[in-house]
Parts: sequence; C-alpha cells; structure tokens
Amino acid sequence: MTHRAQPPGPRPPSVDDAVALLRGQGYVADVGLGTALFLSLELGRPLLLEGEAGVGKTEVAKTLAAGLGRPLIRLQCYEGLDLASAAYEWNYAKQMIHIRAAEGGATPDLARDVFSDDFLIRRPLLSALDPPDGIAPVLLIDELDRTDEPFEAYLLEVLSDFQITIPELGTVTAAKPPHVIITSNRTREIHDALKRRCIYHWIDYPTAARELEILASRVPNAPERLSFQVVAFVQKVRELELFKRPGVAETLDWTRALMALDRHTLDRETAHRTLGVLLKYQDDLERMADGGVEEVMEGVG
Repeated sequence: MTHRAQPPGPRPPSVDDAVALLRGQGYVADVGLGTALFLSLELGRPLLLEGEAGVGKTEVAKTLAAGLGRPLIRLQCYEGLDLASAAYEWNYAKQMIHIRAAEGGATPDLARDVFSDDFLIRRPLLSALDPPDGIAPVLLIDELDRTDEPFEAYLLEVLSDFQITIPELGTVTAAKPPHVIITSNRTREIHDALKRRCIYHWIDYPTAARELEILASRVPNAPERLSFQVVAFVQKVRELELFKRPGVAETLDWTRALMALDRHTLDRETAHRTLGVLLKYQDDLERMADGGVEEVMEGVG
C-alpha cells in the first residue's frame, strides 16, 4: 500500500524537532521515542519498535510519513510470507503471452526480453528500494514477529545494504534508502542478527497524564469529564490480571463509542454494556462482569 503526503521535507535536525514532528501530526511522543526516531533518521538505521498491541507502533510510521511528506509503503507480515509477496515476482502470464506472440519470429534475445523490468511485479520491499518517482519512502514492516526466521534472514540483505538481488536481473540498490520502521508485538523473539541492524525502542502503555494528552489530540471533541473517567478506568483495568490488557487504540475506540451513545460521563451500566469495545477476549469480559467493573469504578469517580 502506498500513500503520498505533502512534498518531501527535511529530516528533523534534533530530538526536540523529531518529537515536534510527530506531535504536529497528532502523535503524542515522549523524549525516549523522539530520541530513537532521531537517531534512526540521522544514522540511516531501521527503527525497531516493540510493545503490546495497540500502543501506537504502527502509527509512528504513518505519522512519520505524513510529517516528512513522503510516501508510506507498508508490508503487513503474516505466517508464510514469502519473497513473491514481500519483494517481487515475475508476471508469468504476461511472459507467456509475449513468448507465444514471438513464436516463429527471429527472437534470439527472447529469454532476456521476458526477464526485463516490463515483466516484473514490484512488491513492497522492491518498491521501497526503487520507487518510481525517486522519492525515498517510509517503509513500514508491520508485525515482523508474525513471520518465520527464513524471512527474517532474507531481510538482512535488505536492511544491511538496502539492496535486493534478483537472479535474472542483478542487484537493485536503493539510490536513496527508505526510512524503515519495523514493529513487533513480541509474540516471538526477533533474531539478534536483525536487531543489531536496528535502533531499538520499547513503547509501553502511557501514563495517565500522557494518555489524556493522546485522547485530547485524537478525540478533541470528547467531554473533559468523560475523558478523565475513561483514562482512569483504563489505567486501573491494566492493573488487573487479564489475558490482554487494552491499549491506547482501545481507549480511543471506547471514548468514541461512549460519545456515539451520547454519554458525557461514565456510569457502571454503560461500562458493562460497552466492555466489548475495550476488551476482546471472553475470559477478560467474564472477569470484568464478575464484579470487575464495580471494583474499577470505585476509584474512577
């Protein structure tokens, strides 16, 4: 997937500018993330972001692309992801049509012709290294932990030298390397060889004050009292023994859901009825239904 934003802008010249770039696009970043992002851009190294699902890792790449005015190219990882889906593949149907059309003619260079750029299907990795408009994009490799180790090994060439070797064509090297953001929910450990090529940063659940700031940025029309109650509720829920604690994404979704129900404050009945927006596992819903909401609401006010 590609997305064009504003005309390309310069890299932020300092950590404070990196934080301001993200905040200017509505992403409330702390100085730790700003430092990691600045160093990634300054040193030309991929930025590996780990953390629980929903804490805003993917949004960093989207926000960075918008802030720099560069295209965003996203590679969504999954189990079984292969080279044909991630980097490139040959358009076999088009090749066969070309071969049949050339049958009977003098075509001494036919084999070379069908393995030319005209028959190459560019997937996210190749598109990021060799963009058609020449503008270095932001490459998001999302949820790398969902893939297997052989694919990680393939990425080493891409992330070390910003190049892809195509046996039939040769090596494609980026004239202007992309800005690379890699995310992982840590469902498995990423190999050390890949981590060594990256700047690493862990994105944790935000403090209450920062989550309020995020909520004000992303849902600016939310009633102030409702925002305080939602954040207080979510912060306390994260202290419970749950299978999956809610992330910032769920905080935002829940606030929007409560506003859709025309609620200006949070009450026990509404909290019970809308828990499916905040929690996504039946065991967690049962835990909250069995006195959990009352327990949490006592400290919300």
